[in-house]
Amino acid sequence: LFASLSIWGWGGLGVVLFLVTFGPFAIFYLAFYIFCFIGGGFAVTLLYGKINSEKHLEKCEHSYLPPTQIGILKTLDEMKLELKSIKIDRRLTGSSFIDEPLQQVIQFALRDYIQYWYYTLSEDESFLLEIRQTLQNALVQFSTRSKEVDWQPYFTTRLVDDFATHLRVFRKAQDRLADREDKQRDITEELVDSFFEAEVEMERKICRDVVCTSNKDEEGFLRDLCELLLYLLLPPGDFHNKNMRYFLREVLARGVLLPLINQLSDPDYINQFVIWMIRDSSCNYEAFMNILKLTDKPTELEAVKDKVLEELQYLRSLDTAGDDINVIKNQINSLLFVKKVCETRIQRLQSGKEVDALKLAANFGKLCVIPLDHILIHNIALHFFMDFMQAAGAQAELFFWLTVEGYRVTAQQQLEAMQGWQKDGKKQPSATKGLLKTAAQGVYDQYLSDKASPRVQVDEVSVTKLGEKLQKDDPTPEIFDEIQRNVYDMMLRDERYYPSFKQSPLYVRMLAELDMLKEPSYRGSDDGDGESFNGSPTGSINLSLDDLSNSCHDEFMHLHAFISDTGVCNDHGKTYALYAITVFRRNQDGSEDCWKTYRRYSDFHDFHMRITEQFENLASILKLPGKKTFNNMDRDFLEKRKKDLNAYLQLLLNPEMVKACPTLIPYVYDFLENKAYSKGKGEFARKVTTFFQNKELSVSLSSMRNVLAEGMTKVSDNMGRMSERLGQDIKQSILKVPPLLPKSDIDPEHCRVSAQLDDNVDDNIPLRVMLLLMDEVFDLKEKNQWLRRNIKNLLQQLIRATYGDTINRKIVDHVDYLTSPEQVADYVKKFRDSYWPNGILAETPPRRDKSIRMRTRVAAKTNLLGIMPDELKHIIGADTTRKGILRVFDMFQYQPMNRRLVYVFLEGFLETMFPQYKFPELFVKLHSRSPRIHRYSQKLKSSSLKR
Repeated sequence: LFASLSIWGWGGLGVVLFLVTFGPFAIFYLAFYIFCFIGGGFAVTLLYGKINSEKHLEKCEHSYLPPTQIGILKTLDEMKLELKSIKIDRRLTGSSFIDEPLQQVIQFALRDYIQYWYYTLSEDESFLLEIRQTLQNALVQFSTRSKEVDWQPYFTTRLVDDFATHLRVFRKAQDRLADREDKQRDITEELVDSFFEAEVEMERKICRDVVCTSNKDEEGFLRDLCELLLYLLLPPGDFHNKNMRYFLREVLARGVLLPLINQLSDPDYINQFVIWMIRDSSCNYEAFMNILKLTDKPTELEAVKDKVLEELQYLRSLDTAGDDINVIKNQINSLLFVKKVCETRIQRLQSGKEVDALKLAANFGKLCVIPLDHILIHNIALHFFMDFMQAAGAQAELFFWLTVEGYRVTAQQQLEAMQGWQKDGKKQPSATKGLLKTAAQGVYDQYLSDKASPRVQVDEVSVTKLGEKLQKDDPTPEIFDEIQRNVYDMMLRDERYYPSFKQSPLYVRMLAELDMLKEPSYRGSDDGDGESFNGSPTGSINLSLDDLSNSCHDEFMHLHAFISDTGVCNDHGKTYALYAITVFRRNQDGSEDCWKTYRRYSDFHDFHMRITEQFENLASILKLPGKKTFNNMDRDFLEKRKKDLNAYLQLLLNPEMVKACPTLIPYVYDFLENKAYSKGKGEFARKVTTFFQNKELSVSLSSMRNVLAEGMTKVSDNMGRMSERLGQDIKQSILKVPPLLPKSDIDPEHCRVSAQLDDNVDDNIPLRVMLLLMDEVFDLKEKNQWLRRNIKNLLQQLIRATYGDTINRKIVDHVDYLTSPEQVADYVKKFRDSYWPNGILAETPPRRDKSIRMRTRVAAKTNLLGIMPDELKHIIGADTTRKGILRVFDMFQYQPMNRRLVYVFLEGFLETMFPQYKFPELFVKLHSRSPRIHRYSQKLKSSSLKR
């Protein structure tokens, strides 16, 4: 016990002395010192053991392995010193024009996409050599195959069919969107869904929605496609090398095709490309203003407004004097007008006050009145009147009137030809009178006899007298005139026909197609609450012109002018007529100014061309007297021209014309001022216009000369078929289907466009292509077959008058030119220079600002609308033309749809390039993964079970 107490006592004393001496934390310091001692000893032991182990292993290696042979070491040294010589056959396509730039593209691609990372791994160039040789082998195979393909059917039929079918699918998606019930859902998302639903109904076994909307599925599709192409183009040895195949597949899929498809499907890139394609055409002011007034995108208007404000700020900062200040003031006024249009349009879109111009026009009732006789001779107007008369059950009366017109013209030609035969002393054909009588009897039987169905409702006494005259006398061109006048008076005065037509929605739509509809605008207060009705024959919505032209407008209302005299002048041997225009202007203080200005006919012609370019549909209202080549200095002719020009001036100065088109005022003032008129058109432009006017006359004369030369056989045959053709027109107008369209259980709208190529009897390739495009772009299938056939005939005449019967040869030559070695080499050079300018890889351009992209949209739409020729608007209608062009533009503003079009073109190209392989079946398998395919199949099965 004593010993244990002694131990605890001395131990405790030691602990107390330790703590007193070293402090309370001494125990922790002690533990740390011990840990460091042990750890240091372990590290020294480990390092010593590692060094000894390495020495021991080295000794063992030299002790137990046999020594290396001297020959092997020498061979290795020689291989390291040997320089490898790279031998590559630089021939690719067999054309030096193509091979040289193509080799440069290969070199640049290897340098910028492979060499920059490969040299960090190895200096051995054998891999690069194999890559280059493989690429060249693929290009050789591709070139050889492309030379064996006839590309004409692809460019003239397949390509157009793919584009037109894509447009049809988009149009169907738009129609579905207009009938949608879920108004809260995003419009873009729903339009894309509707588009691919329509594609399933069109293609049935293919839907590309997964490929076009999912990045992962798109990359998988491109990998599968590239692996298949490598199988077709590479030698078997290279293809079975998995490392090489996978490497090339990834480079092609993700390094080449995917970036290319991203760029081609970018709406902003497409808009820039459209502007570049039609860069040579000048900006059309009317088209620009129409786009601003028709757009439903506030972001576009905001972007234009911001640019206008920027330009206004710059112009106001300029320090100018003299004539320059007037130019700047005019520019500022124009920009202020554009700014006001944008602000008003934005306000209407944001406030929900956007209205349908057709409904508003019908409600206001302030419509232009077009006489019935003008409607009957105008294709577009007649189309709408036909539809109205059909709905009223009076199509027989209208077609009777048209048939008699055709009969009269053809009968007159026939009788004139008969007189020509008699003058020449030749024997006239015995069947001529018989055929003429047969045609007249056919008209009578089809419209007036008791067996006619439907029958024209006219006075029975007149019909009986006509029947007796046909039996007893030879028919004359005027034999139907009395009944035709009665039918015309009935259509004109009967409340069921023309008077009711003027009050119908069809009449308003007709005015819209003729660009004569007064469209709605907002005037008065800044909040846009005051609605008024204002418009012009050009169809422009002249919004808030008070700040620009109201003062000028009030003054213009007191302006009068007429041609008071005419005379013949001789200047340096040139003789021309000069017209003295007396102008009166009443000022606000009651005083009156009067002056005379002198103008030549060429001044009138230039002025007319200028205003009809700026205000396109004035051409259908203002008619300038035609130019005469011979005897144009005759006194009687000058008096007649003076009278016609006077009528032209009075119509131009009509108060209704001024109210409807106030922006026309500055042009008229400039023309009537007492100064030398500065021509806006050059001599060449006027001569070209005159040439085409004379060309129409020469075509008519040539046609008449052919009739007289060939005799009566051709005319008689036409007369014999006339009644039957016009009878078909009635049936086609009623049924709204082509006469030779085969019956099918499938809706034509749910099949590809090329399925209806048989409707066109003419084998002319350009005509088929133009009809396909026009049908889908302008939705001509909604028109009746009478108008559609007239459009086809006009296009036929245009093509034949321009190219004659050599058009097919020209198309073939043009395709050959596009695929010639020189052109292909030019394509390769442009690709090289755009991707590697000056031999350096181009940097990826940054994404453009949203406002710039929006202004690009406006510019692209303006250019597309501006290049549309007036002749097209006169054929199919101004409103239809605008809607068709804007539909094509809208189609390209959705990237998933653009991707679909790119893939369709790619698939068509591969099917044409490799017709012996089953690419169509392959694409069906690749695209059948879409859930929409399965849903559509289930829908078809359920519908078939219900039947």
